[in-house]
Amino acid sequence: MTGGPAHTPMHTKTWTLKLDLFEAGDTTTAHGVLDTGDNVLQSRSSARRNPQDAAVPEIGDEYAAGRALMELGHQLLVAGMHDAAANTPAAGS
Repeated sequence: MTGGPAHTPMHTKTWTLKLDLFEAGDTTTAHGVLDTGDNVLQSRSSARRNPQDAAVPEIGDEYAAGRALMELGHQLLVAGMHDAAANTPAAGS
């Protein structure tokens, strides 16, 4: 009997993200730490309320956290590109 494609067992990983938000006056700062088990990536960002805008702390949290997460995403993409390049056979080998 011929078999179909070989089935490999599912592999599950858990990555841990910690995102701390600090508020001081009109400035919110976010510090993100992503632990992949193999690497730890960190980012910091901030958001400052325009004095003309209403004081709604949640908005500063969203901007600062969003920026920190975007930076972590960028770092992941760069790490993936470097890892892929390091694991690609050289042309002409």
